[in-house]
Amino acid sequence: MSRRSSPGPTPARGKPSAGRHQSRRPAARPPVEPPTSGPIEITVESVGALGDGVAHWQEPYGPNHRLFVPQTLVGDRLMVRFAQQRGEGWLVEPVSLLAEGPGRADPACRHFGTCGGCTLQHMDAETYGAWKVEQLRHALSRAGVTNLPMAPLVRTPPHARRRAVLAAARRGRRLWLGFNERASHRLVDIEECTVLAPRLMALVAPLRALLLDLLPDEHTLDVALTLLDDGPDVLLVGLPQPDLNALEKLGAFAEAHDLARLTWSKRPGAPAEPIALRRTGVVRFGPVAVSPAAGSFLQASAEGEAALVAEALAGAKGAARVADLFAGSGTLTFPLSTLAPVHAVEGDGVAITALEAAARMAGGGHPVTVERRDLFKEPLSPAELSAYQAVVFDPPRAGAASQAAALAASTVPVVVAISCNPVSFARDAALLLEGGYVLERLVPVDQFLWSPHLEVAARFRRP
Repeated sequence: MSRRSSPGPTPARGKPSAGRHQSRRPAARPPVEPPTSGPIEITVESVGALGDGVAHWQEPYGPNHRLFVPQTLVGDRLMVRFAQQRGEGWLVEPVSLLAEGPGRADPACRHFGTCGGCTLQHMDAETYGAWKVEQLRHALSRAGVTNLPMAPLVRTPPHARRRAVLAAARRGRRLWLGFNERASHRLVDIEECTVLAPRLMALVAPLRALLLDLLPDEHTLDVALTLLDDGPDVLLVGLPQPDLNALEKLGAFAEAHDLARLTWSKRPGAPAEPIALRRTGVVRFGPVAVSPAAGSFLQASAEGEAALVAEALAGAKGAARVADLFAGSGTLTFPLSTLAPVHAVEGDGVAITALEAAARMAGGGHPVTVERRDLFKEPLSPAELSAYQAVVFDPPRAGAASQAAALAASTVPVVVAISCNPVSFARDAALLLEGGYVLERLVPVDQFLWSPHLEVAARFRRP
């Protein structure tokens, strides 16, 4: 559920920024002088939550500095130079590698080290999997949650990512199209991607040529790519108002590359306007075909979605009535409706419109009722929750503290929590445990391959 950060406006080192839709930034703080200008020797002691190696350096008669070293592993010994302050520590740049720790692998992508998307390709499979699971354990232990019934990590294969947002920028006679560098507004003009589905990657070069022809110099936009069941869905965010000539070229592009849908919007959050609607644009959630709005949220991979759905179904099995909270467009709702009647609650108007339309057309399953409600401001109360024998909730990255607290005070027999953020999940899990639930099963799901992000599915039961 994570989203690409809003791009910034200033090119650097000859590379363009990723976008222009941004509020004015506060004035930068004056730089802090590093403790020393020369290189120092360090040994990496751990790998932190963002995937950087972490080391400590004790300067003579001074404070203990925490150092962050990208693309390193535990046991790496190297010479580094101080680069910039990060919180109470420092980001440092490697100067030379003196000795290599265990667990290193050759990166799978030529853009590794520059592109900010896959920061962990230097880990071998065993080291990478253990690190991902440890991040979840660490987040839970900090929230006081121990004795974890941890299932093996569910791994998503390469080339399985079915949605992504790329940034495009025209600079003179060149069109840059790709992802941001890590912690930067500079763009990496991608030529390959080891996580993106091949059918979406195949659109990148043709889109680069199309946008070079359509965009004025210095213009930037976002390109949202989604692979639906009936073909690719392309949304151009920030496209200038297309004239007849541009519409003809865009329509021809959709035809030539067999897109399901091609739409555009003037700015982020603005309604998407159709250019070519060659097919409905559908994805199946269980037995039901749903037509999500252009650019709508979809689980990042079919494999990851299947793992989350399986955990929701296993938890709700035997329930006479189920509530699906933060239901989105029905990713879990319609699979759950094969077991029992489902009440789906969602606050986003675009998502719930798609869910309601699909619920009206669905046949053969149990009834699905739909409610639009902001669960952050108005969570279902313990009294309302008492109508259900199982509740599934899948909130955004911020988690669902208020709803988790209401569940903790309820009598619901089984709660299935789905999360894309181990830290907020740990907080919500602690609330459920304090309310008397027992953590019965915990499944880490690696949907965002080679990144620090991790999905979690957990089953809580009242004893």
